[in-house]
Amino acid sequence: MKTKEPISNAKRFVIAYNTIDQALRQRHNIRRSLSFSDMIRKTVVVDYIVRKYEDQLIDYGRLRNAIIRNSNDDFLIAEPHTEVVEEFEKIAALVSAPPKVIDTVCTKDVLTVEHSARLYDVIKLIYSSTYSNLPVYKNGGVIGVVNGQKLLDFIGKAISQGEDIDNFLKSTTAEKFVKTQIADTKYFEVCDINLTVEKALNMFYHNRKLLIIILTNDGMLQEAPLGILTPTDIMDLNKVIE
Repeated sequence: MKTKEPISNAKRFVIAYNTIDQALRQRHNIRRSLSFSDMIRKTVVVDYIVRKYEDQLIDYGRLRNAIIRNSNDDFLIAEPHTEVVEEFEKIAALVSAPPKVIDTVCTKDVLTVEHSARLYDVIKLIYSSTYSNLPVYKNGGVIGVVNGQKLLDFIGKAISQGEDIDNFLKSTTAEKFVKTQIADTKYFEVCDINLTVEKALNMFYHNRKLLIIILTNDGMLQEAPLGILTPTDIMDLNKVIE
C-alpha cells in the first residue's frame, strides 16, 4: 500500500491563507477584487480576531505572495518555518470557526432579580454571590440590569438628599432603580447561544457601556437565560483566542 506523502509547510501555509481569505470574504461580504491586505485592514473594525492578529495576517499575506509564482497554488518556490505555519493555521481555525462563548467562558449559573425585589434584598444578593451585575426580569423578560457601582451611586444620591436609607432600600424596587439609573438599553444585550468569542469581544469593544450579555436559546428577551458574560470575562475571552 502506497504511503501518503506529508503535506509540505508551503502547502499547509497556502491552505491556511485560503481558509482565512474565504471565511472573511464570505462573512463580511468582501468582493474578490479587494486584495488580502486591504481586506484585513477593512475588517479590523468589525472583527476582533482580525484586529488582534492584524500585523501577522498582513505579514503572512505578503509571505504567501512570496512563495507562490504566477498565482498557482501548486507551484511553490519557498518553504516557511514550521512555527510560522502553525501560527497561521491557529489563526485560520479561529477565523473560520470561532469558538462559542457557551462552550468556553460564560457563567452558566445565572442569578436573576425580579422587578419587584427590594434593593435591600438585591444588595444582600450581590454581597453573598459576589456578582456585581444581575439581570432584572419582569413577566419572564429582561428589562435591565442591577450594577453594583451604579447602585452605590444611587444610594449615595439618596443619602445626600436626606433620605431615610433603611426605608429607602426597603421601599425601592429593582424596577425603579433600572428605570431611573439604567434606562439605556445599551447597558445589556441578549444574544442566542451561537454567540462567538469574537463577536462578544467586539460587542464589549464597541460599547463601553455594556454591563452584561445574556445568552438565551434564540436571543429573545422573553427566554430564560442560559449564560451571561460581563466585562470581567474579557480577559478570559481573550485567552481563548490567544
